[in-house]
Amino acid sequence: MSKRDDLIALYAEDLQTKCKMTPDMDLLTKVTIGCGPAIYNADSSTVAALDAAELERVKANFLIKKLGLPDGPDLMAGIDAAVETYGKSERSKYRAVMYYLLTKHFGKEAVYG
Repeated sequence: MSKRDDLIALYAEDLQTKCKMTPDMDLLTKVTIGCGPAIYNADSSTVAALDAAELERVKANFLIKKLGLPDGPDLMAGIDAAVETYGKSERSKYRAVMYYLLTKHFGKEAVYG
């Protein structure tokens, strides 16, 4: 298996064990590929959920630019819901898993169609 396949398996395990959901492997693969080289870097592969600036970047660069959502308070509410689903006790959350949760939360799977 490739390094990316290993990471996708790791992300799927996080979704099953920490988020208590069965991942859509096709969508998870597409979201992971969409993250690009960020998944291979220790710092950029995770989202610091306690860092407000980091969450603003997720909102601006992923929710608004990638998913095409209009800016509004519901975006941060969606991020908060994803953090809650992943588990607040998890200090760093995998970026691909967070993006997967946000894509599902906002019903934007078609972006990766």
